[in-house]
Amino acid sequence: MKYDDFQDSELLLKLSHDDKRAFDEIYRRYWNAMFGSAYNVLKEREACLDIVQELFLWLWEHRSGLNVASLKPYLLVAVKFKVANYIKRGKVRMSFFDKLKQIDEPYELVEDSFEVKEMMEIINHFTNQLPEKCREIFLLSRQENLSNKEIAERLNISVKTVENQMTIALKKMRASLARISSFFLLFF
Repeated sequence: MKYDDFQDSELLLKLSHDDKRAFDEIYRRYWNAMFGSAYNVLKEREACLDIVQELFLWLWEHRSGLNVASLKPYLLVAVKFKVANYIKRGKVRMSFFDKLKQIDEPYELVEDSFEVKEMMEIINHFTNQLPEKCREIFLLSRQENLSNKEIAERLNISVKTVENQMTIALKKMRASLARISSFFLLFF
């Protein structure tokens, strides 16, 4: 059977059962994206190679205990944490900070950028986990930028219901992000 035909969830299951070919396919599938994500920030080839290698080593060593809903966003967020830690430890050349100082125009968020697409994947995955009414209210608030009052009027519900549903959605999002962050603390 060809491993490149497997979905990520199937590869993760096989990986958890020590399947080296599943690991090789994950590596083949996501190495470039992970390296590119690190290189976009650091611009240091050797450091980026080390970071990606460390993450794949960690993935293999912890294969039996992984609980990952969406593999690509999971790996890309891991790269970001490793890059942040690399910067925090002061291993980035000063030229990186010199280049930042030379930028005259503020950074614009481009919807087609790799990071924005990645974050949208994570948010979409999160929103799909919400109960239907909660998801609808959350999306009206975040995608259409409607106020609680406008959402209440559109859905013919009370403002208090909108507020409660938004509170539920935001609590779940924080809890989800906390789980992701606690996982990445293992890397540091």
